[in-house]
Amino acid sequence: MGRSPCCEKAHTNKGAWTREEDERLVAYIQAHGEGCWRSLPKSAGLLRCGKSCRLRWINYLRPDLKRGNFTEKEDELIIKLHSHFGNKWSLIAGRLPGRTDNEIKNYWNTRIKRKLLSRGVDPLTHRPINESAIDDMTTSLGAVLEEEITSGFGCKNLKNPDGEKCQELNLELRICPPYQHPPHSMDGRGRNIPCFYCILGLKNSKDCSCGSDSDDFLAMKNGALDY
Repeated sequence: MGRSPCCEKAHTNKGAWTREEDERLVAYIQAHGEGCWRSLPKSAGLLRCGKSCRLRWINYLRPDLKRGNFTEKEDELIIKLHSHFGNKWSLIAGRLPGRTDNEIKNYWNTRIKRKLLSRGVDPLTHRPINESAIDDMTTSLGAVLEEEITSGFGCKNLKNPDGEKCQELNLELRICPPYQHPPHSMDGRGRNIPCFYCILGLKNSKDCSCGSDSDDFLAMKNGALDY
């Protein structure tokens, strides 16, 4: 069940408040305090809704309300607070004595937004408009790139019209013996070049390509290791 209405709408006045109604509301609150807004209209002799009385008092009749235009100092304070709190007008109004949240909201939408735009500042992010545009473009490009990576680096659009999955690269690394010279190969001086296994001292292994009949182990006789 929802909350019951604060008053009977059929028997209340609507529209602009009269001077007599304002005086009755001010006199009652000065004498008895705000109290319960649901019962205040009847006690004050007003044919008004409790919510209407509360808004009339807070936004127009409070004695501590500031009258007149906002000052330049208030403008800069509102801009600074908005950069921290965003559109939380009640928090902003709490730091501007005498100003209401509704008044500040209306002033922001009608005046301060235009002031920031004339300075080249985005009212939403409080950053230079050009910088905000660059950030938006970077974000859009990042989203496109992420989508391309997710779909296989754009294979469907660029290289593979059929939309088939790109072949994955095999980046597995293997270690193998270095290049071996052909058996009984010689260098430019006519000396035998030993194979890799002879250099390791494995002349008679099955992979040795120098041959077991060679007595020139590690090419020591011809000085193949001198170069």
